[in-house]
Amino acid sequence: MSLAVEGLRSDVIAIGDLGDDAVAELAERIATALSRSAPARILEILSEAATELSGELPAGRIELRVAGDDVQLAYVEDEHVPQGEDEGDLSARITLRLAEGLKSRVEDFAARQAVSVNTYIIRALERSTSSDRRGRGGRSGNRLRGYGST
Repeated sequence: MSLAVEGLRSDVIAIGDLGDDAVAELAERIATALSRSAPARILEILSEAATELSGELPAGRIELRVAGDDVQLAYVEDEHVPQGEDEGDLSARITLRLAEGLKSRVEDFAARQAVSVNTYIIRALERSTSSDRRGRGGRSGNRLRGYGST
C-alpha cells in the first residue's frame, strides 16, 4: 500500500516541479493531503472490486485481506450448503424477478455475510423449506404448551 501511495505522492510533486516555487509548494501540500486519504480510497476501490467479483462467481467469494501494509485479494470457497431431500448438484437454474428494493436488500445482506447473492438465496431457501423446522400442518415457529402461573 505504501508503495502505491508514495508513487502518487511523487507524481504530484513532479507535476509541481514543472511550475514556479508557488506551484511546487502547492503540489507538496496536495501530495501530503493525498497521502493521508489515498489508502482509504484504495481500500474502498479494492473492496468494491471484491464485492463485484464475488457476485459473478458461481460459488465462493473474494475477500480483501489487509495485514499491515500488505493488501491481498483472496478467493474463499463457500462452505458446503446443506441440501434437503433432493441431493442435487446445484445445476438447476431459475429466473427470479425481484423488485429493485428487494434485490438491493438481498445484495446488502449477502455482502454483510460475505457470500454471493446466489449462496445467500440458497441458504435462505434451505432454512425456510427445511423439514425439521416445520411444525404440524407445515407451519414453522415456536409453540408454548402447558399452563402458566404467576
